[in-house]
Amino acid sequence: MDVTLSEVGLKYPGADRNAVDNFDLRIADGEFLVLVGPSGCGKSTTLRMLAGLELPTEGTILFGDEDVTTTPAAERDIAMVFQNYALYPHMTVESNMEFALKNTRVPKAERKRRILEAAELLDIDQYLSRKPRQLSGGQRQRVAMGRAIVRDPQVFLMDEPLSNLDAKLRVQTRTQISQLQRRLGVTTVYVTHDQTEAMTMGDRVVVMNEGRIEQIGTPKELYNRPETLFVASFIGSPTMNLLPGRVETDAAGAKRVRVGRNVLPVPTGLRFEHEHVVVGVRPEDLVLADSNALEDAEREDQFTIHISLVESVGSDVYVSGTAGGADEESRVVARIDKDLEPTAGEKLTLAADARRVLFFDAETEQLIGSGA
Repeated sequence: MDVTLSEVGLKYPGADRNAVDNFDLRIADGEFLVLVGPSGCGKSTTLRMLAGLELPTEGTILFGDEDVTTTPAAERDIAMVFQNYALYPHMTVESNMEFALKNTRVPKAERKRRILEAAELLDIDQYLSRKPRQLSGGQRQRVAMGRAIVRDPQVFLMDEPLSNLDAKLRVQTRTQISQLQRRLGVTTVYVTHDQTEAMTMGDRVVVMNEGRIEQIGTPKELYNRPETLFVASFIGSPTMNLLPGRVETDAAGAKRVRVGRNVLPVPTGLRFEHEHVVVGVRPEDLVLADSNALEDAEREDQFTIHISLVESVGSDVYVSGTAGGADEESRVVARIDKDLEPTAGEKLTLAADARRVLFFDAETEQLIGSGA
């Protein structure tokens, strides 16, 4: 089922601003859409409006062609999976999964069929007679998923369902959820504050900030071409290097950007509205200046950093420092080969492929363009 939100907003009584403002989005039938952003950005509030637990103060919500803006939650064909599982502790797994079906008077034989089918799908059929306290966190989450599946809804809504799991189980369970959603083909809206979850699970990702949509796109689009400084700083781990710069004109009349003591060339045709800009480059797009990783030496942009921290994560080594002796605002993180062992206090000269450098307007915080 398609889901459409048109200029949806919600302002709580006594609040200075909207919790969600001018939210405009169409979710395709069968799509796995992720809402991501920091705490308090409005993502869970948006999900609650889709569920009917909160009523918008402006805008409309459509399920298919039906306007459900003011439709009570019980009359919407949705199933919600919560962060805290919300299982009845005194009931067995089977009873928990059966509860909603009983309330809607689904025949007993049909209830049994749906429960067994969902339990086998989630590999919890051996736990149907157990109580929630006898299950692990991951098993409880699968029971919560099963309870949603048996309802055979038109839309799944998931509110940070993995946040209570440990790191290893979180990776395993998010893979199961992704595979399950693709197998069922049900339109799914998934809320998380974890950008890794968002990037690995979503067909499309909506990045939210202060109740508004910052950017909508595929994970690859968000990573390679963030449209705002907020998205650039939020998506990616480690985050994109964002260096304050100033636009200059050389003796030949060509534009260039100065970052500390370093000067970056600017492609012809890139237009700057203001003098101050922010230069963005991913840690993995910086290599040692004497490396052969960049084929075209004329496209290399060099940063000399003073190393203050070296972090090894096994497969890679991350070095942190300040660019060209500049202040703390010009901190740079680079990913280098795991076999290299630089130490704090050393200097390191790095090269960035100009095709991977992004320029943002420091005043509007909007993307100006890339170095390509």
